[in-house]
Amino acid sequence: MAARRNRKGRRRNRGRFGFLYKLLSTLIIFAAILAGCVVFFRVNTMVVEGNSRYTPEEIIAASGVQQGDNLFTLNKGKMVSQILTRLPYVDDLSINRKLPDTLIFQVTESTPVAWIESEGTCWLLDHRCKILEAGDSSITEGLPEVLGLTPVDATVGNRLTVNPEEQNKLDRLREFFTAIAGRQMTGSLTSFIDLSSENEIRFGYGENLTVIFPLNGDYDQETYELKRALESMDERGIPRTGTLDQNYEGRETHLLPERWMPGQTTEEPAQTDDSETESTATPEVSQTPQGEETNEE
Repeated sequence: MAARRNRKGRRRNRGRFGFLYKLLSTLIIFAAILAGCVVFFRVNTMVVEGNSRYTPEEIIAASGVQQGDNLFTLNKGKMVSQILTRLPYVDDLSINRKLPDTLIFQVTESTPVAWIESEGTCWLLDHRCKILEAGDSSITEGLPEVLGLTPVDATVGNRLTVNPEEQNKLDRLREFFTAIAGRQMTGSLTSFIDLSSENEIRFGYGENLTVIFPLNGDYDQETYELKRALESMDERGIPRTGTLDQNYEGRETHLLPERWMPGQTTEEPAQTDDSETESTATPEVSQTPQGEETNEE
């Protein structure tokens, strides 16, 4: 009996030591792998893709990474933050490791879509209302001016900020830019984007057209209606001139003969004849059922 108990005890002890041995072996292997990563996987090659405004050297310098740094101990979040802060035209960035020694920077750059003036300085904005650059009017060529907002503490590399009473308009401006970009219509924005009204946003579109959206409307829907309206005008041979007003009840769109421009009153352009106002978003077409005829007296 005693011998049997001793054999059972020895088996239990071997089981305990076996588990500890396996655990210790695993830790030693893990430590060896970690030490190998620290010793051997060091940055030797840095590749920058997607850049055009900044050189690879500028992007790498802004990241703070040095040749010989360890690939696995780099703080990628800090590197991304430094690049976005120091290089304002970088809109998005990913940093990836490629073993054994390569770091890849994938850059998406911003393009200016509008500008705003404050105390004699022109500030270029991207679609997120991030300030890309500051200068004189020479940097604003071909871009619409944002009116009706007053920048506060404008700083290159940061988003535009305004007083609290204008915050809703700024939020709506960002949503407007996003919707316009989604329809690939950004390049047609011209002259001005006016937010001085409390219930409308007015903007130049093309050479001779002003478009009016409801300020708090659904811009995805509004840009869709705008696209339909422009297609309808082109199909019917109506010139893209005047004021295309989409801020009507019942989702009606009216083409007014006179073009609204900044500095005018918030009233609709004067009309001499009701027939000059035309609904263009959904042209009404009189359809006759097949086989029937219509008689006009």
